Amino acid sequence: MIKKKFLTVAPFECAWRQDLRFREAGRGCVAFEAFAHNDVTLVFRENVGSQHYHYKRDNSPHYTVVIGSHRNRRLKIEVDGKTVVDAAGIALCCSSAFQSYWISIYDGLISIGKGRYPFQNLEFQWLDSNPNCSVQYIGLSSWDKHVGYRNVNVLPVTHNHLSLWQHVDYGDYEGGKDGEEDLEDEYVGYEKRGLENFLESWELSDMFFIVGSEERAVPAHKVILGVSGNFSFTSADEEEVVQLPRVTYPVLHAFLQYIYTGQTQIPESQLVSLRDLSLQFEVMPLLKQCEEIIERFKLNKKLFDWGKNVEISYPNTWPHFCTSFPSGLPVNMPRLKQLHLTGKYSDVDIYIEGHGLVAQPHRIILGSWSAPFAKMFTNGMSESISSKVCLRDVSPLAFNAMLEFMYSGKLHIDNAADMGTLLLELLLLADQFGVSLLHQECCKTLLECLSEGRSSLVEEVLDSVCPILQVVSSIPSCKFVEETCLRKFSTHFDYYTTASIDFIFLDQTTFSNIIQHPNLTVTSEERVLNAILLWCMQAKELHGWEVVEELIANSTPELLFGERLHSLIHMLPFIRFPLLPNPLLKKLEKSSLSRQIPVLDDLVKEAINYVEFGLARPEKEQNARFQRRRSSFKELQYICDGDSNGVLHFAGTSYGEHQWVNPILGKRITISASSPTSRHTDPKVLASRTYQGTSFAGPRVEDGKNCSWWMVDIGEDHQLMCNYYTLRQDGSRAYIRFWNLQGSVDGKTWTNLRLHENDQTMCKPGQYSSWPIMAPNALLPFRFFRVFLTGPTSDASNPWNFCICFLELYGYFY
Repeated sequence: MIKKKFLTVAPFECAWRQDLRFREAGRGCVAFEAFAHNDVTLVFRENVGSQHYHYKRDNSPHYTVVIGSHRNRRLKIEVDGKTVVDAAGIALCCSSAFQSYWISIYDGLISIGKGRYPFQNLEFQWLDSNPNCSVQYIGLSSWDKHVGYRNVNVLPVTHNHLSLWQHVDYGDYEGGKDGEEDLEDEYVGYEKRGLENFLESWELSDMFFIVGSEERAVPAHKVILGVSGNFSFTSADEEEVVQLPRVTYPVLHAFLQYIYTGQTQIPESQLVSLRDLSLQFEVMPLLKQCEEIIERFKLNKKLFDWGKNVEISYPNTWPHFCTSFPSGLPVNMPRLKQLHLTGKYSDVDIYIEGHGLVAQPHRIILGSWSAPFAKMFTNGMSESISSKVCLRDVSPLAFNAMLEFMYSGKLHIDNAADMGTLLLELLLLADQFGVSLLHQECCKTLLECLSEGRSSLVEEVLDSVCPILQVVSSIPSCKFVEETCLRKFSTHFDYYTTASIDFIFLDQTTFSNIIQHPNLTVTSEERVLNAILLWCMQAKELHGWEVVEELIANSTPELLFGERLHSLIHMLPFIRFPLLPNPLLKKLEKSSLSRQIPVLDDLVKEAINYVEFGLARPEKEQNARFQRRRSSFKELQYICDGDSNGVLHFAGTSYGEHQWVNPILGKRITISASSPTSRHTDPKVLASRTYQGTSFAGPRVEDGKNCSWWMVDIGEDHQLMCNYYTLRQDGSRAYIRFWNLQGSVDGKTWTNLRLHENDQTMCKPGQYSSWPIMAPNALLPFRFFRVFLTGPTSDASNPWNFCICFLELYGYFY
């Protein structure tokens, strides 16, 4: 904690203190108050920096969180100097009074909230798929204005990783008392129902020891013992009895406790007996640790306090994973995998309706992971008597993936044919059977995929946002995943309402939340109108409002929209009709839609009066319907080859502010090529208006194949929905025939926007050619674009030289 109550950080400086550090590297929370116009900046790194340290010049691994970036308009998160989050309107600064914030980091999970109490009032969260678990020190920094800090406290984060996710998932969830009790029962700490619950328990046991002269019976489980040592059970199906007349109960208890919990304690006087028992059954980790302790004790008896127990713990190889089977236990993983595959020692047969027998697992492992399974096997239900369990409405593939997680503690779905669907089915199963850690892993994987360019699942999950919303909206513990999907849908609204008709299956609350989302980004309010009409009429195919106009002319709103007519009346006011062009408003005014839907007619007339005469009551002008959306795009429309309407020309005018200067020289745009810059590979040429006789990108080998490309970076603060592009041939006759136009958010993961296969358009030196982008991907915004040669040109002597001297992009620019 900072002892000084108030601290002012000057522009471009950073305050460091030795006591501003996490107790555990990679895990901690800082709560503070700040007073600033913009750029409340916190840096998290492994070591303390200097007073004149600045994160922009830091080459070492670090996280940077900037609250109120871009003149207090955005929230930014940087990893090692690279922006990974740039979100509008979230957790902004306050320049009139001190504002309370908290930021927590837990194994790459960065959570940001407002208020004095951490894990309440969550504003934003981002998960680093490659977490930096070494960050420990916290620097209080600034940008171009002074920032005041006070009441800075560094707090530990609970060591139970699940607990942190529980705070996040339920932070904004408000349920009744009964609902809260259900959630608490469902997500109570995993440790309370783990394998240790079955230590020396007759529940689900299939063998027992007879120990000592008193012949005390001590129950255990074959599969757990079988993967921990060599017990040489004579039968896999019958109850086994192991006689240990020379072993005392305290020694056996310590022995089993180590196997079931990964830790135990025993008096020094019984350590040799524990070692001998470990040797008898070949529990090698315990044997090795006992021998090491005995040797240390022989060398120095003062190492141990006389009369106190010796504590022994199995070294956990997964330090950032909370205690769970098989993590932290002396388990032979290859042997466990073999028992899972063969069903040896299995005591339950799982049948799925329509699929027959799908698995032969072990009750003890299912029960240690899942409270519903444990209750099913122990509370007198039919499954507790019979070895047969029948399930219905369950995917066999997903169930076996859940079993694999239970037996390995890790999620393995990368090789599945339909990974996105499997992930959602797993999430539902984890919720149904209360496998909370699997639930957490599914949520983490979904969040990684929704962070573009971070997973092999990305493209599939991006196209599955609507199915994800359908699933998670019914699971209270998935609120943050739901909010992330809502934000993703809202910022890519044009794409998700044009690429497929899936959005009509969303429930009313979800779709209404999208329509009203503060991040809703559209190229035209007409697209919002189209989407609302399609959703309300539960359309079977995509079309515009003109088709709805034709349908309603021969019908009625009640017949066309059915039970969703009320939703239509509710949603229409969220369309910002005053932003529509006046000719379109006039057309709507005369339409059958307006004649038959009075609410639409009133809204259109109101918009026309506002556009033509500026007529609107003062209270209405404060209504969001009369205001431009925060993230509106500027349309840069293709008119003709070589026009001045494209993105590169617009950037050269400082986005409409000055006379044109080559944007490469003005550092507004960056262009690079597959070959090094030279006299004939000059990025400035492609952005200029000057014809160049020789201009080419030379070949290089990527993934074992020849390729050539030109790449455009339109800048960190900009994005483009590209719907047209232009190229110009240089003076050569090396005409391109096979190439792709691609877009990317991060410059690493590329999406094809248009594919050209044996395209014969280019046929003259100096020729301009332009192509439209018709696919739904034209509605996805990207920062990076490249033209990528996929096959040889028409020049046999240099077939992989990509010869163009001009490039221009068009579309909706932000």
